[in-house]
Amino acid sequence: ACCFLGSALALSEIAVAQQRNAGGEQNFAQPPAAREVTVTQIPGVIAAGAKWKLIWQGADNADGLVGTPDGGIYFAQEQPSTVGRLDPNDNFSIYVKDTHGTGALGIDYMGRLIGVERTCSDPGGHPDQCHEPADVVALKPKWQVLAHEFNGKTFWRMGELACDSKGGVYFYDESGTYFVNASSKVSLVAGKEIRTNGMMLSRDEKTLYVTNNKTLVAWDVQPDGTVKNQRDFATLEAGGSGDGMAIDSEGRLYVTSGNPGIQVFSPEGKYLGVIPLPRSASSVAFSGPNKKVLYAKGAGMTTPDGKEFRTPEGVRNNAKAIYKIDMIAQGFMGRPK
Repeated sequence: ACCFLGSALALSEIAVAQQRNAGGEQNFAQPPAAREVTVTQIPGVIAAGAKWKLIWQGADNADGLVGTPDGGIYFAQEQPSTVGRLDPNDNFSIYVKDTHGTGALGIDYMGRLIGVERTCSDPGGHPDQCHEPADVVALKPKWQVLAHEFNGKTFWRMGELACDSKGGVYFYDESGTYFVNASSKVSLVAGKEIRTNGMMLSRDEKTLYVTNNKTLVAWDVQPDGTVKNQRDFATLEAGGSGDGMAIDSEGRLYVTSGNPGIQVFSPEGKYLGVIPLPRSASSVAFSGPNKKVLYAKGAGMTTPDGKEFRTPEGVRNNAKAIYKIDMIAQGFMGRPK
């Protein structure tokens, strides 16, 4: 019963979500049903037989997971324009309202909650009628625009971000991958040839990793935050397409990849194995006591009667479920993510 307390499951709320996300005559695929999974050992990472625990599910999205200082998580809810919070005991609350459709989160070196906006560009709505530009913003403790445009062109539907320890933010929108420094100067990292849904800095922040469909791409980060020496770093050997990422204290990368789950790579790019998730995985973060709990988000949810939540034809299904699992590995302690 706990998993439904914060999940917008009242029929009236579901109806509102459906109306809000109605996409006219578009056809949207329903997410796959939840499945039983068996976790196999990845030495130093996770024990064989470790079990995922379902801790939250809701009809109105969850994305951009990031650990909180007390061992819980924040997650973005684009459609209701909120940031949700799960405390260390898995209790849900709304942490930020009126986020302009923020869809990914980070916490910077000053403890500010950073987000990238998606405004009215939801594919389940009417993105062709959306003319509100998207910004990189500080949401808490004080709302502030960090990046608004590049070479006179505003951003639109941002996908992901990564915060460095100098006040800079790497981020992606449909026109390319960018970096904004602490003085709000924006520079281009890569153009449309890189389509990323996940970003992560190495522990020493000398390497930037991004997903690019079935590969991971890396750059050398320069002292001013700009990058050079683009190269393919790893291939998603278990299949799928790369999405949100996390990093542990040993420098291993955890890459969500849809149905295969969370693929794990060594700091040298060697594939170490996959942690399957009951649902199609797209966001991941370390948190919990000593940062030894892995949180992950998957597509879809079940209703209180145990059935898969489904939307009518033409209505985008934004339902998501959040799980957690105990790890051998410890998340990197030098940054929130």
